[in-house]
Amino acid sequence: MLAHKRFFILGLLVTGMAVVFDQLSKWLIVEKIILPGHNVIEMAPFFNIVLVRNFGVSFGLFADHRQPLLLTAVSIAIVSILLTWLYKNTSKLGAWALGSVMGGAIGNIIDRVRYGSVVDFLDFHLGPYHWPAFNIADSCIFIGVVLLCGSSMFTPRTNQPEGLK
Repeated sequence: MLAHKRFFILGLLVTGMAVVFDQLSKWLIVEKIILPGHNVIEMAPFFNIVLVRNFGVSFGLFADHRQPLLLTAVSIAIVSILLTWLYKNTSKLGAWALGSVMGGAIGNIIDRVRYGSVVDFLDFHLGPYHWPAFNIADSCIFIGVVLLCGSSMFTPRTNQPEGLK
């Protein structure tokens, strides 16, 4: 039981770090870096800092519907499910993964509450072809999901019926 508690606390710490880094980066972009009337700062031939308000979900899906309360409620429900999963988690990798996803989700929830949209600012491109702008929270969610997939593929199963091992 002590190991479960240790992994739970680790996951909460990862969640907190993700939220802090995400919100700090967005504050810097909105308040200090992007000046009014200047929505693009060219950093490298393949990377810009931009200010984009995403009213939808990943890649701007459902942006036309502008339902920040609904998207916030769904996100809160997902975080609640992930928190329960974290509480039952039995691995360090799982704690990092779940904490990362929860931190990213909470960072974007905070944006929806504060701004009515999510602040995106990382713009990678190859010539005129741009990947949709994203933020630190989105990166945390992506990394967390990759870690969860890796954890599920490489962690031995212990509570499965004999025929499924």
